[in-house]
This record gives sequence, structure tokens and C-alpha cells, in this order.
Amino acid sequence: MSASSPGDLLWTPSRERSEGSQIARYSRWLERERGRAFADYSALWRYSVEQLEDFWGSIWDYFELGPRSSSSVLEQRVMPGARWFPDVSLNYVERLLRWPGTQCAVVHRSESGSRHELSYAELVDRVGRCRAGLRRLGVERGDRVVGYVTNGPEALITFLATASLGAIWSSCPPEFGVESVLDRFSQISPKVLVACQGYHYGGKHFDRRAEVARLRAALGSLQAAVSIAEGHGGPPTVTPMAPASAAAQATVAELSFAELCAVPAPLELELVPFDHPLWILFSSGTTGLPKPIVHGHGGMLLEHLKVLALHSDLGPRDRFFWFSTTGWMMWNYLIGGLLVGATVVLYDGSPGHPDLSALWRLAAEEKVTYFGCSAPFLMACRAAGIRPGELWDLSALRSVGSTGAPLPSSGFDWVYEAVSKDVLLGSVSGGTDLCTAFVGSCPLLPVHSGELQCLALGAKVQAFDTTGKPLVGEVGELVISEPMPCMPVCFWNDPDGHRYRDSYFDRYPGVWRHGDWIQITERGSAIISGRSDATLNRGGVRMGTSEFYRAIEHLPQLRDSVVVDTSDSDGQGKLWLFVAPAAGYTLDAALLATIKQTLRSKLSPRHVPDEIVAIKEVPRTLSGKKLEVPIKRLLGGAPLDQVVNPGTLQNPEALFDLLAAVPRR
Repeated sequence: MSASSPGDLLWTPSRERSEGSQIARYSRWLERERGRAFADYSALWRYSVEQLEDFWGSIWDYFELGPRSSSSVLEQRVMPGARWFPDVSLNYVERLLRWPGTQCAVVHRSESGSRHELSYAELVDRVGRCRAGLRRLGVERGDRVVGYVTNGPEALITFLATASLGAIWSSCPPEFGVESVLDRFSQISPKVLVACQGYHYGGKHFDRRAEVARLRAALGSLQAAVSIAEGHGGPPTVTPMAPASAAAQATVAELSFAELCAVPAPLELELVPFDHPLWILFSSGTTGLPKPIVHGHGGMLLEHLKVLALHSDLGPRDRFFWFSTTGWMMWNYLIGGLLVGATVVLYDGSPGHPDLSALWRLAAEEKVTYFGCSAPFLMACRAAGIRPGELWDLSALRSVGSTGAPLPSSGFDWVYEAVSKDVLLGSVSGGTDLCTAFVGSCPLLPVHSGELQCLALGAKVQAFDTTGKPLVGEVGELVISEPMPCMPVCFWNDPDGHRYRDSYFDRYPGVWRHGDWIQITERGSAIISGRSDATLNRGGVRMGTSEFYRAIEHLPQLRDSVVVDTSDSDGQGKLWLFVAPAAGYTLDAALLATIKQTLRSKLSPRHVPDEIVAIKEVPRTLSGKKLEVPIKRLLGGAPLDQVVNPGTLQNPEALFDLLAAVPRR
């Protein structure tokens, strides 16, 4: 296949696939049960965002979530403040109980080679045991239980047990430093900490006992600390906690995860209101104290059923994998696969160990049907020249999901050339704020190079200009102009909602501003152009950073890059391009000339950088996002301690190396 251009048609669903999809079955149900027929996806989307009450009521009924008042789907159609399904009681965990007990619920794999399975019956048994253990520790409705945990069954079991009690879950992966964890957990005053004592990553073992002891000592609200023993082929499977201070030992009960779950007990459920807090997710915290974003039981239940069943086309026959840690919203998204009866595949370890084929090998061995990852991972596989479809039997694979950053056309080409010619490549965009993808994929629609297939059902995504006028075919601010059930219930410790309103509703009153640039095409697909607060603006020409990366990412001499513009409104400042040369290359005069000519021809002469600087690697957050805005602020003279917390980065040394590489003139 030759290189595609943005917008080129790459894949079209077969008639069998589109007609057999869950969204097609839902459409036929709407026609049969509600008398509503739609000619195409576009018409169905318009119905879903114009008739909100009818649409979300239909989602409730289609997935058979129980009795409800037909007149009380949405009390007030406003943002913020919309209140959904005010007269229902439910529990997110209840949905798990409907699947056959013998069906496989969870497959857990680690980079060391260990593998475990849990059927739905075994999962329910373990959740019931854990629930009883948390109850013995005094956990009640509204209490917070937090995890410093890897992506293993213990994290999933503890979350479900917590939710079944009406308590509230939050988690961080163990690679987070103590300060980063405390920035999060200290805001929500947890009653119980569940922590692993170490983890494996990239072929190495990391002992975290000292860090766990520091967390126990610093979290004054704790009443109990639960230790998860290691069991992945490394150190002993029973690892005692490091000693805590005398004060902490006097007030915090200590027990192992095995002891927590020792007593068999039925899985009982605390029914709660629709918007009762389910979990607290945190923003990245790279530029300030992380925002504690509270999502509700009902909003997450409805949204994840909708997006995973109708858009991702997942059901009981699927094996659903998305590479994530417990600190990224994609972990919550992944475990939502249990709601639709899929088998969720959890992976604990590095995606690049022993090489970048590791996750594709897992996909083949586990017969994964939906393989999810980040766009940077796909681009790294492309750069490494691996061809998973030739190395492994990926015949079970039906869909590949990509998120975390815009996927350029060359990434689309690589998937269809090197993975499979017949997969739905779903480049999707959403965020921690809503814990979903609201621009995403659909099995009824074709895939066009460099584009996200559609705006999600129930998500009135638009591109706004500076005056709030909707745009089509032009780049604008990504906004959501109608409420969604998955919007945050609140921020924790924000009683008057001031911080919440300032985060999303400061630019366009009553309209959610997400902070990305988006272009919505005439056919309803979308192109995400990067963060709107990282915009390049040269001589009046505005450009999202991802457009810049698309212009140079095909160069074989470059492994990665990050661009920032420090210009102010008067044009004072510079356009900086930091490049990580590929193996065997240096930033010599020839490569400098190639980069400049490429940008001049593909973008404009204005977008040739003022400075091009070689770096070892691009600094990224723990979820893989490039550190554009913090770098911009640091180059503008802001102090490091006021801009970024190194504990929130996956490679903090890369930021220090970048700053050291900046020419001093």
C-alpha cells in the first residue's frame, strides 16, 4: 500500500459486519419498539443529541437496566447542573451479575509470563469476599478506598467491592512517586489504602515498600492498610510491609489482601442514586494540583454501555484489551468491558519488554478481538519496523483502538499494512474529564486516513469559533453543547462548584469547552489538532501541534518531536522544535535542511522553527502525552516548581535534558 493522504478511504465494513453489529441491532430495536427509523448514522446521531431524554431513556430500556419513571430522564437541560434519572436507584456493579458464571470474565497477564483467569462466578465470589473484608474494616457508603496498585485482578476486585458498598474508589499506579500520590489521595481523605509492595517493569523489579510506608504515615485519614503480595515470578510471594512510624502503627490496621478476602460472603449491593459517586479520577497534575474529578454510578453505567456496545461493538464473545495503568482513565474504560459481558484482558508490565512485539504476541495468544493502545505506541511499532500480522496469528482481531494523541495518516497506513487489512481502526478522543471517548468509532462507517470516524451518540460535539459560532470544515474549539450523563458529578472539595465551572465553562457559558482543536468534516468525521492552549500562531496563521507533527513524522531520520511556540500577542518569542533523531542519525546540517524544507513545503514558510534542538527523548506524562504546555511555560521563564511536578512524568530526566539542551544566548 502506498502512503495515504489525509481523508483517503482505507476501510469499509462488510455488509455482514455492519448489519450484525450491536449498533445495527439497537437501530432495529428503536424502529420496532419506538417507531423510530433512521436512514444512516448521521440521522441517528442527530436524534441522539436533539432528543436527549428520549435517546438516553432508550439506552436505559435497551440494556434492560430496570424500572424507571418515563417522565424523569433529565430534570433540567442545562450545563453545569443537569440532573439525570433523579428517581432511580442502582449500582454499577449490578450489571456484572447477569452474565453466565462459567463465562471467562478476566485474563491477567504479566510481562514475566504469568497468566491467570477468572470466570464471572469466580470474580463475583472474590468481590463478595473483598466486600465483606472492607465492611469489617468499617468501610461504608461514601467512604474512600484508594489503590496504589498495578493492573492486576486485585485492583479490579477491590474497585468492584468498593463500588458495591456505595464507597468511592481512586487509584494510582506504583510507578507514581510519593509526592504525586499524596497530591491526589490527600485531597480525598481515604479510609483504606490497598497497596502493592513492588512491581515489575521493563525486566526490572521495583521495591515500593518504603514508598507505601511513607503513604501510610502521611495519610492521616487512614484506618487500614492492605498489602498485596507479589506473585509474578520475582521476589517472594509474601512481602511484608516496611515498618511504619509508631504513630501510624497505633492507628492504622494492617493486613494482607489474602486476609481481607479470607471469608466467603455473598455479593450484596448498596443501591444508590444515579449520581452517587463511583470513582474519583485525577487530571494529570503536570501544571498544578490534580483536579479530583467525581463520576457517578449511573453516568458511567449508561455511557460505558453505550460506547462499548454500540461504538466499539463489544459483547459476550469478545476479548477486550487496552494497554493501561491504573492511573489512566483507560483502565476504567477497559474494565467497563465487564458491563457488556466481554472478557477483559489485563496486562501488567511494559509494552516494550522484551520488545515492541510483546503486546501483539499477547493479542495472538489470547485471541484478542479488540486491541487498544496509545497512538505513540503504534507510531513506535511503525518506527521499529515490526509487522505483527506476519509474525503472529491475529485472525481473531476485529478492531484496533488508538487514543492518547492524534494518530497521523502514516499510523493508519501502518496498521492496515502491518497488522491487518480488515480491522476497524478506531482513532478515538475523549478524556479523563468524562471518562469516555466522545469522538470515536462506529462499525457502520468507513475509515478515512487521519480521521476519527464519527461524533459519538449522545455527544453534541461541535467546533466553535471565538464568538461561539459553530464551524464545519474549519478548525475550532472542541465543545459539547448539550449535557451528557457522564459529565462529572462535581470536583471533590469544591462545594460551590467554582473550580468545576472555571475548568470547563469559562469561555462559553453553558457550553463545555474541552481544550482541544477539532475540525468536523462535511461527512461527520473529525480531525483533532492538539490542545488549544498549545496552539502555534505564526504571522496570524494558527495551527494545532498535531498538524506540525504530521508534516514531519514521516521522516526516517526522526524518532520523535515536540513543538512549542513562545510568541506573545505582539509576536515576541520563538517557535521551538525539539527533535529526537532516530538511531544512527544526528542533527547535522543536512537533517536541519531537510526538516526546514519539509515544513516550508507542507505547512508554510512561517512555520519553519526559529530554533531546532536535538534531544534524547520527548518528555511525556505518565499517560504518554507530550509535555507541550509546560515546556512552553518553562521556556517563557516560569520556575520549574511552579510549572510541572516531575513525579507526574514517565521520563522526568527527559525534561531536564531538554532544558539543558536549550541554547543560552
